Amino acid sequence: AERGPGAVYHVFVLMEDLLDRLKLLSYEEEVLRRHNMRPLSRCPWPVRRAARGGGIRERGRRQHYFALPTNPGEQFFMFCTLAAWLITKAGHPFEQPQEYDDPNAVISNVLSELRSFGRPVDFPPSKLKAGYGEQACYVLNCLAEEALKYTGFRWRRPVYPTEELEEEEMTEDDAELMLNKQEDDVVEEESDSEENFIDLNVLKTQTYRSDMNDSAKQEEILQSTTDAAEWNLEVERVLPQLKVAVKTDNKDWRIHVDQMHQNKDGIESSLKETRGYLDKLDNEIGRTLEKIASREKYINSQLEHLVQEYRSAQALLSEAKEKYQEGSGGVTERSRVLSEITEVLERVKQETEEKGSSMTDGAPLVKIKHALTKLKQETIQMDIQIGVIEHTLLQSKLKEKSNMTRDLHAAMIPEATVGAY
Repeated sequence: AERGPGAVYHVFVLMEDLLDRLKLLSYEEEVLRRHNMRPLSRCPWPVRRAARGGGIRERGRRQHYFALPTNPGEQFFMFCTLAAWLITKAGHPFEQPQEYDDPNAVISNVLSELRSFGRPVDFPPSKLKAGYGEQACYVLNCLAEEALKYTGFRWRRPVYPTEELEEEEMTEDDAELMLNKQEDDVVEEESDSEENFIDLNVLKTQTYRSDMNDSAKQEEILQSTTDAAEWNLEVERVLPQLKVAVKTDNKDWRIHVDQMHQNKDGIESSLKETRGYLDKLDNEIGRTLEKIASREKYINSQLEHLVQEYRSAQALLSEAKEKYQEGSGGVTERSRVLSEITEVLERVKQETEEKGSSMTDGAPLVKIKHALTKLKQETIQMDIQIGVIEHTLLQSKLKEKSNMTRDLHAAMIPEATVGAY
């Protein structure tokens, strides 16, 4: 959403509200005296203003302290100190930050405590590093409001002082207005009742009264009762709000040219300020490098003989390493041959042991004898089976022969017997 022209001065309003809340929480006694700090006033520059008695008085330099940049380091430390104190006043324990603490860690802790109070944080934490601006005033205002809630403070309606003189003047003016109004009403009634009749005396009285009223008003205007010092104070207070921000078209090339010129002037002014620091830093770095180079040369000259000894020792060490590598190569080859010979020897030993055990052991002879007895038994059984088979075969042959002879005798019948039939 677009912000109006008065949004530029919103930070000053926030700072004034913050200062009022801090005074209600008695920050002068609990923070400023404890840390030996100067009190916050309402403006970062001295302003000479006319006092009521006609003199000139100067307002403080630290008024609106967190609204505009004056000293970022001091402002950031003051912001962290006040934030820690307000968080503690709100009932949450918070460690007081020190001067050399990490700013990112302190800011993250403050924002986490602010979120724990239910306050939204819709800006990056880097906005708080400068220690001033609308975000810093917003954070401190939220914490101060939470501290006031925790302490049970309640806002009451303001009690305005009564100014008797102004009221009397207002009542007299009102009385004159009422009388004039009544007279006008009477004149109107008379004019209504006498529509077609014009009285010259009435006209003279009316003109005389109007002239008197005009002269009284002119005298009141010429003789003002307003104090000049108060008028100047009011003009100075309202003057920043009377500035009108004219919205320009960003597509106009003249605006871009003006922006380029402004950026160029800003760059040149910043370059003039930073060039001195950079030149100083360059000179310091150059001197430091020269010192380092001279000290290095001195050290090299003092330790030249040790460097030579170290180099010779390194050469000897490299030669010893080469010899060790060569010897280790021969050892590995010979260990491989030894392992092969050991394997062959183990195999020969195993074969020799097997042959010796077979020559001295009688178990094979016993096995052979058992095998021979078994073969004999099997041979006897085979002979018996062969004899039985031959016997059955002989019986079958004899039976077959007897059947053949019987059949042959049956076929040979005498012829005489046949003829008698």
